[in-house]
Amino acid sequence: MWDNPRLLDAAASALSALAATLLLIAAAQLLSRSTLLQLREVTVHGPLAHTTRDQIGRATQAAVAGNFLATDLDAVRAALEQLPWVRRVQVRRVWPDRLEIALEEHVALAHWGETELVNTHGERFAATSAAPLPVFAGPAGAEAEITLRYRRFAALLGPLGEAPERVILTSRYAWQVRLKSGLNLELGRDYAAEPAERRLARFVAAYPQTLARMQRRHEYVDLRYPGGFALRVPELNG
Repeated sequence: MWDNPRLLDAAASALSALAATLLLIAAAQLLSRSTLLQLREVTVHGPLAHTTRDQIGRATQAAVAGNFLATDLDAVRAALEQLPWVRRVQVRRVWPDRLEIALEEHVALAHWGETELVNTHGERFAATSAAPLPVFAGPAGAEAEITLRYRRFAALLGPLGEAPERVILTSRYAWQVRLKSGLNLELGRDYAAEPAERRLARFVAAYPQTLARMQRRHEYVDLRYPGGFALRVPELNG
């Protein structure tokens, strides 16, 4: 080997590359411990309606370890996404001493149980709100589907000046809707030939000539009949 110039040149190149790599690692370790590269500023972008600067500061401080270079950006992001109203976070370094945080909050669309909400993306999150939001209920994992149906039901009911106050998907995957006026609609299950929206559209079309002309208060309408619907009136069911 020692009398082979080509092998000697290759070995020398490999040793030089290894030495350079070790120097870079050592330099990086020194920089990560250096007091000259302290993290001095954290800026937050994004409208905040429910998350306070104090909450953000505490979560960030708990996740920061080391100086500007040593700070684990994924750890900071994960800590901030644990805050109740925070949906998504992006974190990046800005040389020489600043972290820049872009924060997106949940926008609540509906209540889910006593301690959770559903956002406008159909995602459930642990928070509460005093806002007069509709109520969703259904099997675990059905939040996105209920959100989609809520919007469809609301669009169909718009011409009546009505809106869903409660949307329920039962364990048998049947749809129930309570309107702001107090009227309960039993829509039933989806079928390929007739999804729940079609039955609701038929009810909306018939409403001006039927329920709208009645003087009594309406309580419950069963729309599961193929050619019409059944009506329950409180004073006739005493």
